[in-house]
Amino acid sequence: MNDVTRPLPNFDEPDTKPFWDGTKQRYLKYQQCADCQTVVFHPRRHCTGCLGSNLVWQVASGRARVYSYSIVRQSYHPFFRNHIPYVVAWIDLEEGPRLLSNIVGVDAEEVFCDMEVEVDWEANGDYAIPLFKPIS
Repeated sequence: MNDVTRPLPNFDEPDTKPFWDGTKQRYLKYQQCADCQTVVFHPRRHCTGCLGSNLVWQVASGRARVYSYSIVRQSYHPFFRNHIPYVVAWIDLEEGPRLLSNIVGVDAEEVFCDMEVEVDWEANGDYAIPLFKPIS
Protein backbone atom coordinates (compact mmCIF):
# COMPACT_ATOMS: atom_id res chain seq x y z
CA MET A 1 0.00 0.00 0.00
CA ASN A 2 3.04 2.31 -0.04
CA ASP A 3 2.41 3.15 -3.70
CA VAL A 4 -0.80 5.06 -2.89
CA THR A 5 -0.50 8.62 -4.20
CA ARG A 6 -1.55 11.94 -2.74
CA PRO A 7 -4.97 13.16 -3.89
CA LEU A 8 -4.27 15.96 -6.36
CA PRO A 9 -6.18 19.05 -7.47
CA ASN A 10 -7.50 19.74 -10.94
CA PHE A 11 -4.41 21.39 -12.44
CA ASP A 12 -6.44 22.80 -15.36
CA GLU A 13 -9.05 24.72 -13.34
CA PRO A 14 -9.00 28.23 -14.93
CA ASP A 15 -8.60 30.31 -11.76
CA THR A 16 -5.81 28.21 -10.27
CA LYS A 17 -4.00 27.05 -13.44
CA PRO A 18 -1.34 29.83 -13.31
CA PHE A 19 -0.58 28.87 -9.69
CA TRP A 20 -0.13 25.19 -10.58
CA ASP A 21 1.80 26.01 -13.75
CA GLY A 22 4.22 27.97 -11.55
CA THR A 23 4.89 24.88 -9.47
CA LYS A 24 6.45 23.24 -12.52
CA GLN A 25 9.40 25.62 -12.01
CA ARG A 26 9.01 25.54 -8.19
CA TYR A 27 7.53 29.05 -8.07
CA LEU A 28 5.13 29.68 -5.20
CA LYS A 29 2.76 32.23 -6.71
CA TYR A 30 0.06 34.47 -5.31
CA GLN A 31 -1.99 37.35 -6.69
CA GLN A 32 -1.90 41.04 -5.82
CA CYS A 33 -4.34 43.69 -6.93
CA ALA A 34 -2.65 46.31 -9.10
CA ASP A 35 -5.34 48.83 -8.11
CA CYS A 36 -5.53 48.59 -4.29
CA GLN A 37 -2.45 46.39 -3.56
CA THR A 38 -4.49 43.77 -1.69
CA VAL A 39 -2.71 40.41 -1.53
CA VAL A 40 -5.03 37.65 -2.75
CA PHE A 41 -4.78 33.95 -2.00
CA HIS A 42 -6.29 31.49 -2.98
CA PRO A 43 -6.29 32.31 -6.68
CA ARG A 44 -9.48 33.86 -8.03
CA ARG A 45 -10.75 36.26 -10.68
CA HIS A 46 -11.46 39.26 -8.47
CA CYS A 47 -9.76 41.25 -5.72
CA THR A 48 -11.05 40.57 -2.23
CA GLY A 49 -10.31 44.19 -1.30
CA CYS A 50 -11.89 46.29 -4.06
CA LEU A 51 -13.62 43.57 -6.14
CA GLY A 52 -11.66 44.70 -9.20
CA SER A 53 -10.19 42.29 -11.72
CA ASN A 54 -6.72 43.81 -12.16
CA LEU A 55 -4.84 40.98 -10.43
CA VAL A 56 -1.13 40.43 -11.05
CA TRP A 57 0.75 37.23 -10.28
CA GLN A 58 3.70 37.54 -7.89
CA VAL A 59 6.31 34.98 -6.83
CA ALA A 60 6.77 34.44 -3.11
CA SER A 61 10.18 33.91 -1.51
CA GLY A 62 8.96 30.69 0.08
CA ARG A 63 9.89 31.87 3.57
CA ALA A 64 7.06 31.79 6.09
CA ARG A 65 5.91 31.20 9.66
CA VAL A 66 3.45 28.72 11.13
CA TYR A 67 0.32 30.64 12.14
CA SER A 68 -1.56 27.66 13.60
CA TYR A 69 -1.50 23.90 13.18
CA SER A 70 -3.09 20.59 14.03
CA ILE A 71 -1.53 17.17 14.37
CA VAL A 72 -3.54 14.54 12.52
CA ARG A 73 -3.33 11.15 14.20
CA GLN A 74 -6.05 9.28 12.31
CA SER A 75 -6.91 9.31 8.62
CA TYR A 76 -9.10 7.13 6.43
CA HIS A 77 -7.48 8.09 3.13
CA PRO A 78 -4.78 5.52 2.25
CA PHE A 79 -2.15 8.13 1.33
CA PHE A 80 -2.51 10.11 4.54
CA ARG A 81 -2.92 6.98 6.65
CA ASN A 82 0.63 6.05 5.64
CA HIS A 83 1.90 9.40 6.96
CA ILE A 84 0.29 9.70 10.39
CA PRO A 85 0.96 11.53 12.53
CA TYR A 86 1.26 14.52 10.19
CA VAL A 87 0.84 18.25 10.59
CA VAL A 88 -1.69 20.42 8.77
CA ALA A 89 -0.83 24.09 9.24
CA TRP A 90 -1.89 27.58 8.31
CA ILE A 91 1.26 29.15 6.87
CA ASP A 92 1.85 32.91 6.72
CA LEU A 93 4.13 33.75 3.79
CA GLU A 94 6.49 36.71 4.23
CA GLU A 95 4.59 38.50 1.46
CA GLY A 96 1.28 38.28 3.30
CA PRO A 97 -0.78 35.37 1.97
CA ARG A 98 -1.92 32.67 4.38
CA LEU A 99 -2.24 29.17 2.96
CA LEU A 100 -2.98 25.69 4.23
CA SER A 101 -0.27 23.07 3.83
CA ASN A 102 1.66 20.33 5.59
CA ILE A 103 4.80 20.65 7.70
CA VAL A 104 7.40 18.04 6.75
CA GLY A 105 10.96 17.21 7.73
CA VAL A 106 10.32 17.35 11.48
CA ASP A 107 8.51 15.24 14.06
CA ALA A 108 4.92 16.41 14.47
CA GLU A 109 5.48 17.07 18.18
CA GLU A 110 8.27 19.56 17.39
CA VAL A 111 6.07 21.97 15.39
CA PHE A 112 5.04 25.19 17.12
CA CYS A 113 3.25 28.44 16.32
CA ASP A 114 5.52 31.12 14.83
CA MET A 115 8.03 28.46 13.71
CA GLU A 116 10.07 29.70 10.76
CA VAL A 117 9.55 27.49 7.71
CA GLU A 118 10.32 27.47 4.01
CA VAL A 119 8.68 25.87 1.02
CA ASP A 120 9.67 22.29 0.24
CA TRP A 121 8.36 20.86 -3.02
CA GLU A 122 6.81 17.41 -3.41
CA ALA A 123 7.01 16.40 -7.07
CA ASN A 124 3.89 14.97 -8.69
CA GLY A 125 4.54 14.48 -12.39
CA ASP A 126 5.23 17.86 -14.00
CA TYR A 127 3.69 19.69 -11.04
CA ALA A 128 4.72 20.03 -7.40
CA ILE A 129 2.81 20.42 -4.15
CA PRO A 130 4.11 23.19 -1.87
CA LEU A 131 4.82 21.75 1.57
CA PHE A 132 6.84 23.46 4.30
CA LYS A 133 9.84 22.45 6.38
CA PRO A 134 11.61 24.16 9.28
CA ILE A 135 14.37 26.56 8.27
CA SER A 136 17.66 25.01 9.28
